[in-house]
Amino acid sequence: MKNILLTIDFDNNEIVLIDKAIEIAAAFDAKIWLLHVVSPEPDFVGLEVGPQYIRDTRAEELKRERRLLSDYTDVIKLENVSCEGILIQGATIEMILKEAEKLKTDLIIIGRHEHNLMYKAFFGSVASGVIKKSKIPVMIVPVE
Repeated sequence: MKNILLTIDFDNNEIVLIDKAIEIAAAFDAKIWLLHVVSPEPDFVGLEVGPQYIRDTRAEELKRERRLLSDYTDVIKLENVSCEGILIQGATIEMILKEAEKLKTDLIIIGRHEHNLMYKAFFGSVASGVIKKSKIPVMIVPVE
């Protein structure tokens, strides 16, 4: 095992996932690819962009997420584990699978969140979608 794709979504459970990824990467001398997928830009999905303050807010949010990704990458490197951060835009499940293939990932690590029935009915689960579509082994880590 040489490449681990660790997906994070900045909902304050990242440390649980990072600790598990470090443990596995250290055991196999593997590299961690730390991935965060953000929703696509509104004009990318056919919506109007809207007023400037919305674009400014979105830009600040992306800047904050890049900074967090960089900070988490540094935390992993402090444990003597090779790591690179990737922030991409797009549909979450599809982008995770695309990056996993592109990076020749041996394992995908993803967190599992509990959601109520209404949420599951409308949105499904990223973890479930990745499991169903992935040809690469997936490790689900409970983060509640």
